[in-house]
Amino acid sequence: MAKSKIVFSKRLRGWRFVLFNFALSLGNICVAFMGPSYLAIEPHAAGDLEGTFVSFLAWSQTNFMLAMALGFPIGRTLAERYGAYRVYIVSFLVFAVASYFCAVSPGYLEFLYSRILLGFSGGITFLIGQELILNECSPKTKILGVIGWGILSLIPFGIAPPVGGWLADEVNWRYIFYINGFLALIPAGLVGALLYDRGFHRIYHRFDFVGFLLYAAVMYGIQNILNLGNDFDWFESPFVRRILILTLIALPFLIIWIKDRRHPIIDLNLFRYRSFTVGMISILLGFFVAQGLISLMTVQLQTLMDYSSTLAGLEFLPIVILAIPTAIGMALFSKYVDPRLLACLSLLGFSAVCYWIGMYDQPGWYEQIFWPLFFMGFFLAALLGPLTVIILRGLSNLELLRAAEMLNMFRIALGGMGITSQGIILYRREFYHQLHLANHFGGRQYASYDVLEQFSNQLEKIGVASGAIAARAGRLIVQEANILAMADAYLIGSYALIGLAAFIWLVPSNKSSAPLVNQEELVEEEIGVADEAEIVNKTTN
Repeated sequence: MAKSKIVFSKRLRGWRFVLFNFALSLGNICVAFMGPSYLAIEPHAAGDLEGTFVSFLAWSQTNFMLAMALGFPIGRTLAERYGAYRVYIVSFLVFAVASYFCAVSPGYLEFLYSRILLGFSGGITFLIGQELILNECSPKTKILGVIGWGILSLIPFGIAPPVGGWLADEVNWRYIFYINGFLALIPAGLVGALLYDRGFHRIYHRFDFVGFLLYAAVMYGIQNILNLGNDFDWFESPFVRRILILTLIALPFLIIWIKDRRHPIIDLNLFRYRSFTVGMISILLGFFVAQGLISLMTVQLQTLMDYSSTLAGLEFLPIVILAIPTAIGMALFSKYVDPRLLACLSLLGFSAVCYWIGMYDQPGWYEQIFWPLFFMGFFLAALLGPLTVIILRGLSNLELLRAAEMLNMFRIALGGMGITSQGIILYRREFYHQLHLANHFGGRQYASYDVLEQFSNQLEKIGVASGAIAARAGRLIVQEANILAMADAYLIGSYALIGLAAFIWLVPSNKSSAPLVNQEELVEEEIGVADEAEIVNKTTN
């Protein structure tokens, strides 16, 4: 039988190109859907997984995001050695299997490990999917491919919570994973069929395996300290202390190891650029605040104010209304206006919205949360373009590639840490407000002003039994204390964003930015600088 002809550079055209874009878009949405949708189902999952605490369920979300970030460097290395579309297909098959394991997990530990595998495989597909779609675009349409990929990444943040909440309320929360696992097979099959017999250039780079292990140890150490702190009394726990010691040992070893590596897991040389350093810190802390506050409110609306999962998810639908056009507009506008000014105004606007929500101190006010979240989506999307321009300013082609990978890797990891950090603020401030309210209602602040007696008289008039009044007052105090603690988290986030708005002006005033290059130029430069790289034409059958 004659061997089929191998195609290396011929791009897909016509209906094949349309079908290819559909497959990659569906894959992108499947991966991005798994993060926001989970926030709306946490209370359901907590009750079904052996009655686990809701705070424990946050671990599976933060570890999912960290595993997704760790999948980026592994994915690039595998794609260079075995071909991008092969790794993409296998990763989506693993993603589908991990989704099934999440759906059938009888206990929390099995669910946690399945979520980590889900995040790791999803991170690989997320990285390689963008590379595949850019490879099929012409040089003139690559920028449209980047914009379209970014839009697809934003859509699930507004749609996933209400969809996930509806499935949890009306069907079963496990069906989110059943459906997503089935849908993940579609892009794997379509990409395999469309790119069958597609060749690739194999690149052998020595993967920094030691650096990767040290980096994973440091990041998982920090994440688990934040995860376990509230529930295990922080460093009074011997287990948490051991994690701290191991993290402190691994961190200096990581810095020393990657300092002089040719292909390090983290390129410390990029931090010699002030624009990169300031921009990276700003965008990471911005996502740290945003991801944490959004996750905090989604869960608290359900556990504190008795919102259904569907209603809690619908509350965040306004975030996506202006997010997509704003992100596109600001990315283009940053070419003509000082990106420092745009970033500063976006941070100040985001801060004002957080302060606005921080003033909410009554349960009923959250029924009017539409406009704050509407503007939050606008300012958060407006922040991405200018800060990305600042980060990539003045970098060479190869540095652009490394900077983009580091940005995605750290942004997702810091978002997970933000989830647990905002929970820490809630936990620490809740008891302070409970004590304050108990003193107020109990007459310990003003002996002549008995609030509890007036409250009791009003409840007795509407038929509440005298024995139930104290319990009713206690529940109201707990609810109000949690609302005030959540408001504190938003106020702290507001003050932090004001600091970032001032910090961004440390970026040099140079208006030149890094040149736009296509994917082929990036690969060619990386091949040119890697003297030890062995390039061979790899064929497929």
